[in-house]
Amino acid sequence: MRKPLPSPMAKRAAVRGGRKTDMIDAIRAAKEALTSEHLIQPRLRGEREAFRVLLATRHGAVLASTAAINQLKALIVSAPDDLRAELRKLKRPAQITRCAQLRDRPAQGIEHRMTARALRSTAQRIQTLQAEAKDLQDEIFSLVRQLAPEVLDLLGVGPITGAQLLVSWSHPGRFRSEAAFASFAGVSPIPASSGLTNRHRINRSGDRQLNRALHTITLIRMRLDPATKTYVARRVAEGKTSRDAQRCLKRAICRQLFKILEHSNRDDGAVVKIFLK
Repeated sequence: MRKPLPSPMAKRAAVRGGRKTDMIDAIRAAKEALTSEHLIQPRLRGEREAFRVLLATRHGAVLASTAAINQLKALIVSAPDDLRAELRKLKRPAQITRCAQLRDRPAQGIEHRMTARALRSTAQRIQTLQAEAKDLQDEIFSLVRQLAPEVLDLLGVGPITGAQLLVSWSHPGRFRSEAAFASFAGVSPIPASSGLTNRHRINRSGDRQLNRALHTITLIRMRLDPATKTYVARRVAEGKTSRDAQRCLKRAICRQLFKILEHSNRDDGAVVKIFLK
């Protein structure tokens, strides 16, 4: 005789056999920490935490502003013919300014009046978010100029990228070497050789926000800096692809930035010599 199937409301058996639990995860993490030779120091609070909260808040304002701009574009596309014809010939800043000044006149139809109201509300929201992001950026710039003015003197480093560098680096002595800092930034190439091929691949680990800041600095220098253009051309002449040359450049820039952050009294000439080797 077949046994009856268990009721759906029956209690589940207790978890046994060493499956995943918070306690097991905590013990495993503690064991790995105890066996590690080099442990990275935690970030300091105070000034670095001030940078972090300002960057996070500005990033949220920029994302919200972008979403509002996309919404404004969609409203213009589906607006009544006369309103759409007036707005589509304008560039985006002029569109935002014009939409923020729209008025819903009683003589117009309800579709025209409600569309104008929606456009005005969205445009005013964009202006508010952009003003908020600008104020936060000015505050970030003031703090970076006060704490690390030598970073802002470098080509390609602005207030946002400079603040992200300071947030990730935190304080002198946090990283045991510039190689550890490069690994943390995700710019240390990983060997991917096979057979007669000798190459490296991109490192997708590490602090991705720091990696993004280094990527921005790299793109600006490749476009504006003659010494960087010469460096990339030399790497390409050695047989590397343009992407591999860019990764080498990012690694060299990371080395330069680490030396400046760790030794702020180092003169720029010495740093440039190290960078161009």
